[in-house]
Amino acid sequence: MATTAPAQFQSDEAPTSLLSASTLVGPATVFVAAGLLVPLAILLRYSFNRFDPRRMMVETFSLDNYVKFFADPYYTGVLWTTLRVAALCTVICLVMALPLAYVLARTRSRYKNVLIMLVVLPLFVGNAVRAAGWMTLFGSKGFLNVTLMQFGAISEPLQLMYTEGAVVAGIIAVNLPYMVLTLQSVIEGINRNVEEAAFSLGAGPMTMFRRVLLPLSLPGILAGTILTFILGMNAYATPVLLGGPKFRMMAPLVYGQFQLNNWPFGASAAFVLMTATLGLTASANILIQRRFRR
Repeated sequence: MATTAPAQFQSDEAPTSLLSASTLVGPATVFVAAGLLVPLAILLRYSFNRFDPRRMMVETFSLDNYVKFFADPYYTGVLWTTLRVAALCTVICLVMALPLAYVLARTRSRYKNVLIMLVVLPLFVGNAVRAAGWMTLFGSKGFLNVTLMQFGAISEPLQLMYTEGAVVAGIIAVNLPYMVLTLQSVIEGINRNVEEAAFSLGAGPMTMFRRVLLPLSLPGILAGTILTFILGMNAYATPVLLGGPKFRMMAPLVYGQFQLNNWPFGASAAFVLMTATLGLTASANILIQRRFRR
């Protein structure tokens, strides 16, 4: 009886735990799927309709909206600008976040929680408010121009606002905390003894980083890269406020089409944006994983 009791206990517990997990996860999964997939399916159907200024949308099944998007250099240029800005912001965020995340992960100071809170603190401020702060810095009469003119470095204000550089700076400020927190949590899980073993075998700091720390922190790099790239591709408030009406990215373009009641073309542009984001993210992750497996 002593030997059969554990087996009986295990056979009784396994179905119960599986049922409990399904009961807990099931409602949330159904809710998220319904709230995400159903609107996307409706939007996909709208993208094949035809726009009529008098009736707004005519039920049909046509690829004209997608053909219009890729045949017009203006719209493909907007897509290219969005890809370039998102990729640039992702790379800069990764380069800036790695040292900070490493310091946060390895520090033993009693103020570690305070340092993490300082990283998280910008997330408590909305994107529009942060963009407004950058406007006071980059404006023609903003802090940066006024300071440079007072010191005699420039004779007239620099054109910092309504440029791609201003949009890149604003998006980096929004996305950087996400990258730092993602990398910090993964680096904390890497045993310090691995780094010490590399140093004891004669590896320098850069060799240790390239051969040991970077491959082990790859899951965090991939997660942070995916998150920041998706946020950069779908940025709306920052390009509108810092880029101005002449600087166009995909999210403001999609919103503008819906404002004009052109729902079919807006839906098709939204799906082009989503497909480009998911496709490039998946392709980059596959290439990086294959590179580090070698």
